[in-house]
Amino acid sequence: MGSCNCYALRQATRRVTQLYDRILAPLGLRATQYSLLAEVERLSPISLIPLADAMVMDRATLGHNIRPLEANGYLTLSVGQDRRSREVSLTRAGRKVLNQAKPLWRRAQAIFEAEIGASEAASLRSVLNRVSE
Repeated sequence: MGSCNCYALRQATRRVTQLYDRILAPLGLRATQYSLLAEVERLSPISLIPLADAMVMDRATLGHNIRPLEANGYLTLSVGQDRRSREVSLTRAGRKVLNQAKPLWRRAQAIFEAEIGASEAASLRSVLNRVSE
């Protein structure tokens, strides 16, 4: 399996996610939840389908990830402008936990970059951004 791109990417993703999850754990957040909160902050208010596209998730997976954040009071869903869609917004509690998480996320970033090097991390992000587009 050493030459399988998919397998190598999934293994690497799991390792990196474990690092970020461990660092964000004191706030009760996982890496995927942090990313979702940050993306909603950046794009808010945003309808579910464009948010799923931005997160490179299908609509069902997005819904599965939104539910616990909504239950914790970090996100709110409301009727969209066209009345058929739903829009996601960050709540005050969501903004607070995201602001608390940002230094932890920066710490995880620094640990990762210390392990593989800042320029390698930048190159990796560039390649991965091309792949995800």
